[in-house]
Order: sequence, then structure tokens, then C-alpha cells
Amino acid sequence: MFLTRVFGRAFFAAAAKSEASIAAAASYSTGPRNPLEEFFEADRKPDDETPVVYGRSWKASELRLKSWDDLNKLWYVLLKEKNMLMTQRQMLHAQNLRFPNPERISKVRKTMCRIKHVLTERAIEEPDPRRSSEMKRMVNAL
Repeated sequence: MFLTRVFGRAFFAAAAKSEASIAAAASYSTGPRNPLEEFFEADRKPDDETPVVYGRSWKASELRLKSWDDLNKLWYVLLKEKNMLMTQRQMLHAQNLRFPNPERISKVRKTMCRIKHVLTERAIEEPDPRRSSEMKRMVNAL
């Protein structure tokens, strides 16, 4: 009886781990197959004429409430979005098609500029001069 409990628990634990690994593999396989697909919008076709309303740019007051790590993550999300938009614009320009919603690029650029401004403010306000210069270097590297 004791051996059945021990081996049964070990068996069920191994089965649960294998189910979790199968689920993880399934979610990985449903992702984009080609990394270059991330530079194009999957939802929207170039010839689609329905108007789509996109969000606004972030305000500096909203960004000041975020942590340093959150702002860095948001910076790289916006960088990826900007690269996707610029790639799409260039692709459509090569085909002599109109780029839909060109104001999206300016919204992304404004937000990126505001993030850099907020991070620079934090670096200037830092009382430790070494940490302040390190933070400034990190902001300038963005």
C-alpha cells in the first residue's frame, strides 16, 4: 500500500510535468514561424480600407508614475512597434500604396522622446553622482 502511494504520486507528478511541457511546446509552435513576421501587422492587410482607431501617445505625467524597468520595457516595445511601422511604410511605398494612419509613427516617436525625457529627469535628480552618470549613460544608449 505504501509503495503504491509513493510510486503513484511520483507517476502523477511526472505526468503533470509532461502535460505542462506539452502545453508549453504547443504554445511555442503556434507563435510566428519566421521572426521577420513580427515586422508586419498580422491583423491588417494593405488593401483593407476599414478605418482603425489606434491609441494615443503616453503623457509624461503618466510615464513619471512608472518604474525604471517598466520604462525600459516600454521603450523596447515602442522600438519594435516603430520598426514594424517603418517596415510597413517602406513596403507600401515600394508598391506605390498609401500608408494607413501615418500619425501612428509620430505617436510612437513622441512617446519614445517622452520616455527619454523622464529617464533623464530621474538621472539628473539622483543625489549620487556616480549613479547619476551611470543612469545618464544608460539613457543616452537608448
